[in-house]
Amino acid sequence: MEERAAKKPAKKTTKKPAKKTEKIMEKKDKPLTIGVLTSGGDAPGMNACIRAVVRVGIARGCKMVGIKRGYAGLLAEEFIDMDVTTVCETIQKGGTILQTARCPEFLTEEGQEHGARICKKHGLDALIVIGGDGSFRGAQQLSRRGINVVGIPGTIDLDIPCTEYSIGFDTAINTAMSAIDKIRDTSSSHERCSIIEVMGRNAGYIALYCGIANGAEDILLPEFYDGNEQAIINNIISNRKRGKTHHIIVNAEGIGHSNQLAKTIEAATGIETRATILGYLQRGGNPTCTDRVHASTMGALAVDVLVAGKKNKIIAYRSGQYVDLDIEEALKMKKDISEYQYEVSRMLSL
Repeated sequence: MEERAAKKPAKKTTKKPAKKTEKIMEKKDKPLTIGVLTSGGDAPGMNACIRAVVRVGIARGCKMVGIKRGYAGLLAEEFIDMDVTTVCETIQKGGTILQTARCPEFLTEEGQEHGARICKKHGLDALIVIGGDGSFRGAQQLSRRGINVVGIPGTIDLDIPCTEYSIGFDTAINTAMSAIDKIRDTSSSHERCSIIEVMGRNAGYIALYCGIANGAEDILLPEFYDGNEQAIINNIISNRKRGKTHHIIVNAEGIGHSNQLAKTIEAATGIETRATILGYLQRGGNPTCTDRVHASTMGALAVDVLVAGKKNKIIAYRSGQYVDLDIEEALKMKKDISEYQYEVSRMLSL
């Protein structure tokens, strides 16, 4: 028989997987560059807020940039790099280490456009603005020009509608309360009527709180005062007949004319009357514990809001909670002085 050639087993071929030509790279987010400025009137606790913004920002991996002298410094490009040592020994200090200034130029469209260009030029991913209502209006204009902003309420006037608390208010009312206590001692010793004018711009919060805390016989608030000086005079005469040896009137800045009112009262009653305008005394001084805690928490939340990717917010304190609100909605809100507190102040003054 013819031998059959043995068939070689078929060679197995294993198909190797194709080599990947694309390397999967781990994506690293670029660290945020965050600017911070203080604008408008200074308020005790602003430094505590700056400190929190800088330190929490660095803890979150952000680059922190300070802008000196508010919007004026922004337009002048007064930028400084900030680190944890920049804000050492500042939490207890009044005023603002970044300084502040009024800036009429920033009220114009040209100034606002210029400010937005400078933010972009310096590579700012966001800007934190610590200030009052006017400062927030400036921040709003920047947000409309493509700059991501977060506002933190810092004003002794407590006149920002979207929040129940603003940095500096507690220190200001405690400073004014202490001053009024001292004036009251002298007023009683000399059997005088004393008018003490407190700050607050067009809002009566400082006057209301101090009026209640100092036991004032009259509190004049822009929200309620009808201009009836005769009613005040009648109250002074009535109280003197009841044996009161002094009469304290706390007058809000929004009403003013304290010196003229003192002359009118003295001429009508024959009682020696003196006016004291506390003025900028209320802006300075070491911030209270309350202001330091609110300022620190609000500053931290402002950074965390930005790290979370949110845009154009106002940090507020509402119903016992720290919240972030849309800047457009926040600036449309309204709030009023408590009528009940005002009525209580009138009853307590009897």
